[in-house]
Amino acid sequence: MKSVPSAWSPVVQIENLTKRFRYGHGVVEAVSGVTLSLTRGDFAAVMGASGSGKSTLLHLAAGLTRPDAGTIRIAGTDLHALSDRERTVFRRRNIGLVFQAFNLIPTLTGEENIALPMLLGGRPDDNGDVARLVKELGLKDVCARRPDAMSGGEQQRVAIGRALVTRPSLVLADEPTGSLDSANGRRLCESFHRLCLEHGTTVLMVTHNPVVAFAAERILILKDGRLISETHRADYGTVQELTQHYIELTESAPQEVRG
Repeated sequence: MKSVPSAWSPVVQIENLTKRFRYGHGVVEAVSGVTLSLTRGDFAAVMGASGSGKSTLLHLAAGLTRPDAGTIRIAGTDLHALSDRERTVFRRRNIGLVFQAFNLIPTLTGEENIALPMLLGGRPDDNGDVARLVKELGLKDVCARRPDAMSGGEQQRVAIGRALVTRPSLVLADEPTGSLDSANGRRLCESFHRLCLEHGTTVLMVTHNPVVAFAAERILILKDGRLISETHRADYGTVQELTQHYIELTESAPQEVRG
């Protein structure tokens, strides 16, 4: 059964989250004591330099990686109190995942890949969600194609459609605009906004691009695994002000600015 949080209860509740990895003869703390709360309809972007812990945080929030300390609750459910099978079922019903590896099924068409979560969940497409996403993401021309006949950007948009088709309560997206041109990147952010406003979906998106981050309502900055800044888009007049704030905190320009 899908968990449906109330309007004011946290969809994502992360407390004192820590994850360590062995590196050579030492240990690296990829995520260090992060506490974060997102409510229904929040659209948040996470920025940070390479190695700051952005992707690790997303994997932890998805329950794909086990933390060394701290707790992760999604819609009130403690992910790591579940068995592996229970966690998989919970993730399938409640979380849409968009990662940098598209993981499309090579024998299925674009339309079939988008519809796959509905098939696995035994859900009919009564609301026409597949057709809606095909239109919103500009995928009409790739519906009948298999992944090997698509460009990288087309594959990424199909993967995004697959993540959104079940209208999950939470979307976790790792660099979702990475293979998209600027027009399709804007289209994707508009789709995220629509999900948040119309369906109360919560979106947590990792991006290196300040222009993409500026599309979110909340902007989080990680440095060396620590959450060092939580602001809102309204705190900045322009994307240039956000970029300057980022540089002042991290002492390095974001990749999109560095070129």
